[in-house]
Amino acid sequence: MDLQRFLAKMDTGEEIEAGSEYHLFMHELSQEALRITAEMNNAYRTPEELLALMRKLTGQPDFPPFGLFPPFYTDCGKNIHFGQNVFVNSGCRFQDQGGIWIGDNVLIGHNAVLATLNHDPDPAKRANLIPARIVIGKNVWLGANVTVLPGVSIGDGAIIAAGAVVTKDVPANTVVGGVPARRIKTIDENRG
Repeated sequence: MDLQRFLAKMDTGEEIEAGSEYHLFMHELSQEALRITAEMNNAYRTPEELLALMRKLTGQPDFPPFGLFPPFYTDCGKNIHFGQNVFVNSGCRFQDQGGIWIGDNVLIGHNAVLATLNHDPDPAKRANLIPARIVIGKNVWLGANVTVLPGVSIGDGAIIAAGAVVTKDVPANTVVGGVPARRIKTIDENRG
């Protein structure tokens, strides 16, 4: 198994059978991610050191400039894709096997959870995993303690209120909040 084959399989959204070679490879990636995030989280790191560790974690040598206040957690790392000038506040957890795509100028508040895996609802196959990509548009703000569930897309300019659980797509320039997240209002771009 190689990384490109694994990522291609995750992009299909097809169920990953427990104990399969994809599932075992996922565990190998998790061990690497745990080692690298331990380096990030267990001592002070300069912004330059954090960027180098994020490049190592994601396997992306051209990883864009970003801001991060550790601790930061992920159980994969290889399927996170950041735009320019993203800021990730402390305590965030990214479960990125299914793919996390984050646009330019996104702000992610404390303790946000981005989860891209579901389990099979059939109890006999509960250990099987179903990946689904999360896409976050440009200029989005995720408040503290937000949870974004698998398969959700958040449109450009949206705001997700603190504590919201996002279960469905969010249109551009919309504020949502609550559990599950619901529309609060539309942002008037002309009001500045």
